[in-house]
Amino acid sequence: MISSELLKGSLKTIVLKLLEENGRMYGYEITRKVEEITRGKIMLTYGALYPVLHKLEREGVLQVESENFNNRIRIYYSLTPRGHSVVQEKVRELAEFINTLGFILDPKLGLSHE
Repeated sequence: MISSELLKGSLKTIVLKLLEENGRMYGYEITRKVEEITRGKIMLTYGALYPVLHKLEREGVLQVESENFNNRIRIYYSLTPRGHSVVQEKVRELAEFINTLGFILDPKLGLSHE
């Protein structure tokens, strides 16, 4: 399983990418989807997920809708128009970071790019 320390810096990007691909989702659905895609290697806690969702909402990247589902209120999150451009930026940024980490983990990779 991936440590929460490693996950912390990429959680925003993960959430944004899932919402871009799946449209409107609620919190539990996001946690299950991440677990499914990663075959259980990433397990999001609500304590990690909801602060990120709330921050993205405050930044104008997500919009929130609530619906009554089986006599319970379910909160759905989806991207705003601004959110769609932020996803692309965050995905590029994370991909570049992962690529750069590769140079550190395997210095021979860095030599081939000079």
